Amino acid sequence: MPFPRLDGLKRWRVRPAGNLPAAAQMPLLAAEEIAGLALQAELLAEMQPAREVYDHHAGDWSSPWLGHGLDFEESRPYVAGDDIRDMDWRTTARTGRAYLKSYREERQPTLHLVIDREASMRFGTRRRLKVTQAVRAATLFAFAAADHNAAIGGTLWDSGDLSLPALHGRNGALALIEAAARPCPPLPDAAATEPVSYLDRLLALDATLPRGTELVLLSDFAWLREQHEPLLARLAERMDLFAIQISDPAERSLPNVGLARFHDMTRGDDIWIDTGHEAERTAYAAAFRKRQADIAGQFARAGVRHLNLGSEVDDLLSVLMVPHA
Repeated sequence: MPFPRLDGLKRWRVRPAGNLPAAAQMPLLAAEEIAGLALQAELLAEMQPAREVYDHHAGDWSSPWLGHGLDFEESRPYVAGDDIRDMDWRTTARTGRAYLKSYREERQPTLHLVIDREASMRFGTRRRLKVTQAVRAATLFAFAAADHNAAIGGTLWDSGDLSLPALHGRNGALALIEAAARPCPPLPDAAATEPVSYLDRLLALDATLPRGTELVLLSDFAWLREQHEPLLARLAERMDLFAIQISDPAERSLPNVGLARFHDMTRGDDIWIDTGHEAERTAYAAAFRKRQADIAGQFARAGVRHLNLGSEVDDLLSVLMVPHA
């Protein structure tokens, strides 16, 4: 039989038999794991340098603009039209020229986490679902940002998208984590639902998020196409954009389980694949590597930082604390 295209296989899952197990109805993260990730986030927060922020939440981090803040920045020569209430009279008297005091505005950083909960993310063969790994990484980022007193918000891409407004500190982190960790059972066939426009989703981020936002996309990016590049480039120009691509071991290397039935959630039909044939497993692995290279190239051209993360990885800090271009 001809080997199917990878972009189709990436949305296939083994069809479950019978009713869904109770585990499918449980939250993606238990309270104990969230608490453990909160402790690890302290180390991640220590590794994150302070950066210039552009949004208008009052806060503790430096803005690139000078204005009527609290922190004295410098004295500069007076120019016509300046507010004389900011005169630096000591420097003026000492130099004989009119000088003004400038202050650094204090503004609060904003972190916006986008978590893909669509059908292809509700898949996992080792340790956890891909979406669970996305929520684990988001939890680390959220708690680390809370330690910097950031405003934290997010968007959940789901059968019905959910936007969470930015809230300060731990309140924002906990609100995001609670929503993102909701149960994630397999979705009905995508063929029976309206197609999702990822262009519209990216446009919504561009329209609603302020310049300078730290924007993290957590997805398998099975949806990514060439048409998305210009908008990703615009987001990367306006924001600190970081794409974390999550994959399952079975996607990277098809396991030898003999003849297996897979279900195509896009078209709603089944296909049988003889995974016992080494040639098919080799072709699958090659197709996956090519797709990964294509995605990496798209992000590079758009100026987006990009990281690959396996869903089976337990120690997220060892991956996330490494600088990524």
